[in-house]
Amino acid sequence: MPAVLKRLFSGARRTFRAPPNSCIYAIGDIHGRADLLSEVYRRIRTDGSKAERRVVVHVGDYVDRGDQSRAVIDLILSKPLAGFQCVHLLGNHEQFMMDFLHNAAVGPVWFMNGGDATLASYRVALKGGDTREAMMLRLQQDFREKLPPEHRTFLNTLKLMHREGDYLFVHAGIRPGAALEAQVPEDVLWIREEFLDSGTNHGACVVHGHTITDQPEFKKNRIGIDTGAFMSGRLTCLVLEGEDQRVLQT
Repeated sequence: MPAVLKRLFSGARRTFRAPPNSCIYAIGDIHGRADLLSEVYRRIRTDGSKAERRVVVHVGDYVDRGDQSRAVIDLILSKPLAGFQCVHLLGNHEQFMMDFLHNAAVGPVWFMNGGDATLASYRVALKGGDTREAMMLRLQQDFREKLPPEHRTFLNTLKLMHREGDYLFVHAGIRPGAALEAQVPEDVLWIREEFLDSGTNHGACVVHGHTITDQPEFKKNRIGIDTGAFMSGRLTCLVLEGEDQRVLQT
């Protein structure tokens, strides 16, 4: 697929700046598309930025829906971006995944949100014939046994937020009006309308995923970068350098 590189102008929007001598790459929701992630990594490596410091921020939702969830985490753990600092944020789908490891009762809701594809990627078979409770417990045990220890460690070390200059990176958004240090995980992982419809000055430009749009959504106080990669084939990487904002896409 051809590369897409767009330069975006803020018009009347406030000017935001990345840290000096830094280039920040923010990757949107991947959802089990290791093929697209591999291509985005290739484009990041060849982007041509001369910044002394290069940082890649993943905004979460590595798993579910697409059929390569395990391969996505394997790819990330292979550290394919030598010379880059990599930051990995927690998404609500990773939270689903971890919750299932501890509480089999969340299984049906997780599966309705694409968790069945994640289990299949770990070769956990969704077999019938049991009561639902018994089946969930069996699936949970099978998943616990097949989840590599390094994958569990990766899940347990995901961050809720990351700050770079005038930009704050989260998965879903933040609660408008609440101090950044007072944000709670439920909002950071799940919030939609209250954040998306708000014109509040958050004290930073919030870069987020979670809510799908056809193309990256640039607002005066936020930038949404979830372009539905699992179904659209468009995985978006926002590039921030100085005052410049540009986009790499598959």
